[in-house]
Amino acid sequence: MQRCESLAEKKGVRIVVYHAGQDDPKKCSTLKLKRFGLVRVVGHVKALPRSAIILNPFSEKAFSPADRFTITEHGLAAIDCSWIHADQVFELIRRDSRALPYLVAANPVNYGAPTKLSTVEALAGALYIAGFADEAQTVLSKFKWGPEFLRLNRRFLDAYTKAKDSAEIVRLQGEFME
Repeated sequence: MQRCESLAEKKGVRIVVYHAGQDDPKKCSTLKLKRFGLVRVVGHVKALPRSAIILNPFSEKAFSPADRFTITEHGLAAIDCSWIHADQVFELIRRDSRALPYLVAANPVNYGAPTKLSTVEALAGALYIAGFADEAQTVLSKFKWGPEFLRLNRRFLDAYTKAKDSAEIVRLQGEFME
C-alpha cells in the first residue's frame, strides 16, 4: 500500500503530529490540517519520526534557524494535547525536542496569551523561523484567524529567522519579553 504524501512533504518538510485526543474534535487544528493533507497524524508518541525535531514547550533548548537541516532531512513533529495535561504528555518525550521562542497566540481560545499556542500556530512558528514562510502561511490559511498569528508575531518571527542558533534566539526572546 502506497502512503499518501502530505502537501508539506511534497514541499520539503515532513510534518507529523501525535494527537492525544484530549480536545474537542470540532475545534482541533491538527484534525483540520489532516483533512487538508497538510500533516500526518499518529496515535502514539513512539510513532513520531525518530530523528525529527519535536516541538516541546518544556524543552530546555530553543528552536532556531539552525534546525532547518534537521527538519528538512527528518521532519518536524508536534504534540496535540490539552494545555491542562501538557506537562504529563510532554514528560513522555525523551528525544530531540525544542521549545519555540516567545510568540503570542491568535487562536480564539488563547488570543493574546504569550506562549499558549495551538498546534497549528506552533507548527507555523517553527516553519517560519526555519525559513519555510510559505509553508507557514499555507497551514495558517486553513483558519480564519491564521493570518492574525503572523500579523501579531511578524516582528518576533522576522527577528528569529535572522538568529544563527538557539543561544541567539534566547537572547532575542529576552529582549522581546522586557
